[in-house]
Amino acid sequence: MSKRDYYDVLGIAKGADADAIKKAYRQKAKELHPDRNADNPKAEAQFKEANEAYEVLKDANKKAAYDRYGHAAFENGMGSSAGGPRGGGQGDFASAFSDVFDDLFGDFMGGRGGAGGRRSGAQRGSDLRYNLRINLEDAFAGLQKTITVTTAVSCGSCTGTGAEGGSEPQVCPTCNGMGKVRAQQGFFTVERTCPTCSGMGQIIKDKCKVCHGAGRVEKEKSLSVNIPAGVETGTRIRLSGEGEAGVRGGPAGDLYIFIEVNSHPLFEREGLNLYCRVPVSIATAALGGEIEVPTIDGGRSRVKVPEGSQSGRQMRLRGKGMPALRGGPSGDMMIELTVETPVKLTARQREILREFDKLSEENNPQGSSFFASVKSFWDSMKS
Repeated sequence: MSKRDYYDVLGIAKGADADAIKKAYRQKAKELHPDRNADNPKAEAQFKEANEAYEVLKDANKKAAYDRYGHAAFENGMGSSAGGPRGGGQGDFASAFSDVFDDLFGDFMGGRGGAGGRRSGAQRGSDLRYNLRINLEDAFAGLQKTITVTTAVSCGSCTGTGAEGGSEPQVCPTCNGMGKVRAQQGFFTVERTCPTCSGMGQIIKDKCKVCHGAGRVEKEKSLSVNIPAGVETGTRIRLSGEGEAGVRGGPAGDLYIFIEVNSHPLFEREGLNLYCRVPVSIATAALGGEIEVPTIDGGRSRVKVPEGSQSGRQMRLRGKGMPALRGGPSGDMMIELTVETPVKLTARQREILREFDKLSEENNPQGSSFFASVKSFWDSMKS
């Protein structure tokens, strides 16, 4: 049985370009994969046929030979120097599928770089993290902060190339600049980092004496950071290009500043709102009055305490909380009253309180209600 035309196998016109060939093969590979066609006995043979066609047409030299001589280009040893197809066997599938896999995932995994799949040796520098603790007042108002970071910067002696005296890195002879080497193991093609260049794709024969070929040196640098008003613990600020310098002229990474806001002796933060517990005397809580409370901006506000206030009662000061990080109305400040019991009483104070207690049996609604419930509970237990 004569072989089908490779262009017909992939469903494309003769003379199709590399992108069209690759797109057609990917579609066929998904459509005909045996795992998706368990009920079609012909799928496996068609799958291998598509692999064989792609193995030839993806390669410019093989494709040129096929366009001129057809299948005869790979018969009787013809075209063997170009590594012609071997009847659609396992080697063809591994090579063809590996090529498509590289195309789909190579860039994401860092496996490709530069034209023709070669790596230039340049790699992006690592991102850095800096933890910055600030006070709640600074989080409210915002501030300009200078920080010192130890990082890798481009070597000034070799301008980041890693090579001495203006010489240039050379393409690695082992991997031809790919940074990876492949080995055939049965059905699979195994890809490993090149042992000669450690995945860089380049080697340096005459290394810079300052950075010893790394292209980078460690250095402390000071940076001015703008902390906007409204930040909270966990807020992340990104300084683009302030991370580690790239390798062999690659772009620098970023610096991420993570904010942690210290606890405050007066205020407790919950989102945009602030809470402040204010102790008041029994007399003020009972008779009512006015108290002065601090605000986070350093000011003062006077608050009226209603007559008969109990511990836990809250009053709201609108707009006296934290500002919104990305604009919008500020939060509120909640005043929570704590009725304070006096200590170290004098004899006269004790006498007055005992007299007051006798006269106030009817002035404690919560106590009366509680003990009425207790009495009802005990009565029910007896019955």
